[in-house]
Amino acid sequence: MIRVLLVDDQPLIRAGFRALLEAEDDIEVTGEAADGAAGAELAALHRPDVALVDIQMPGTDGIEATRRISGDPALTGTHVVILTNYGLDEYVFDALRAGAAGFLLKDMEPEDLLHGVRVAARGDALLSPEVTRRLILEYVSKPRVTVHDARLDTLTQREREVVALVGRGLSNPEIAARLHISPVTAKTHAGRAMAKLGARDRAQLVVIAYESGLVTPRGTSTS
Repeated sequence: MIRVLLVDDQPLIRAGFRALLEAEDDIEVTGEAADGAAGAELAALHRPDVALVDIQMPGTDGIEATRRISGDPALTGTHVVILTNYGLDEYVFDALRAGAAGFLLKDMEPEDLLHGVRVAARGDALLSPEVTRRLILEYVSKPRVTVHDARLDTLTQREREVVALVGRGLSNPEIAARLHISPVTAKTHAGRAMAKLGARDRAQLVVIAYESGLVTPRGTSTS
């Protein structure tokens, strides 16, 4: 059973999501909160598999709630999915940097919500390659100073290559084709890199790849 926490300041949104989610045999809603602070507290109490968190709320917003949930060692099994009306913007990237597994638009189709919850629950990043590429374009359009991440030194050359390709938005099959390895091997390398870098999922690898300079704004690897 997938356990879901709803964090949104709009009661109607929460009610609609609850009704949709609880109609599924494999999903249950463990709690609701109207702001980020209460959401983080409920997450610590119930330890849900997935927390659906609105990015903009009065008081404690979704970014801070994500930071608190992701920073709690007891909640390593909780995956935060950001809900937004605005698509790809700086707030979304800040949420990914804070530890979110991905995001969903509030005007999505019901099946997209159900799919997103199941994807996040199994620990996969809720960022399709297409969405990742758009996110990258949004991110690199703003000048930033890259800082070398010493954790990259713990990666093997192959792991660095895989992280760079994840950062460019490639899926495991695409990485496999590029490096002439199997998709399973690509996934294994990505998993080992996540463990070494302390990344919760592939979304975090994208953040690390760009903020460390492993991938340049033009999409080329510095490895």
